[in-house]
Amino acid sequence: MASEVQICNLALAKVGDEQITSLTENSKAARLCNLVYEPMRDTTLRSHPWNFAIQRVELAASTDTPSYEYNAQFALPSDFLRLLGTNMLDAAKFTVEGNLLLCNASALKIKYIYQVTDPNKFDWLFIEALSARIAAELSIAMTDSRTLTVDLFNLFSTKLADARSADATEGTPDDITADTWLNSRVAFTGTGA
Repeated sequence: MASEVQICNLALAKVGDEQITSLTENSKAARLCNLVYEPMRDTTLRSHPWNFAIQRVELAASTDTPSYEYNAQFALPSDFLRLLGTNMLDAAKFTVEGNLLLCNASALKIKYIYQVTDPNKFDWLFIEALSARIAAELSIAMTDSRTLTVDLFNLFSTKLADARSADATEGTPDDITADTWLNSRVAFTGTGA
């Protein structure tokens, strides 16, 4: 079972520092881990539609309406990090502004990335990527080594790519449908039938 401390200790090992027993202990490593853990977790969650971090909900329309352009607004869930899709038609116009989704629909269902706070729900490849991201952030304050920081950001990029690749293969691929723009591109290049 993963824990926040375990993830931070994986990061500290990459930096070459001592392990911690708690994010609240009185040490520089713990204070820095406590400072960067949540922002780096949420940033890494937001970076990809992770299977373990997807939720689907139906939103209730607000009694308030936007002053122009849209006729309805919906409050986004408190754990919302990134919108992945809606049940509206592809051509329907919508936008996210602050903690609201504005559109011209009377009912709305969304699919989104939520703020997963329980590390036990994380995929192990995600944990590896997250620990590398935390290590890169920690190295700036803990080692003052530009080379190590660059190496750790490169490690993060590699771990993130591996995690994304594995995550993306768990499910049926989305259908890609041609639209008028794509059809015009194929006809223009002369590669169409």
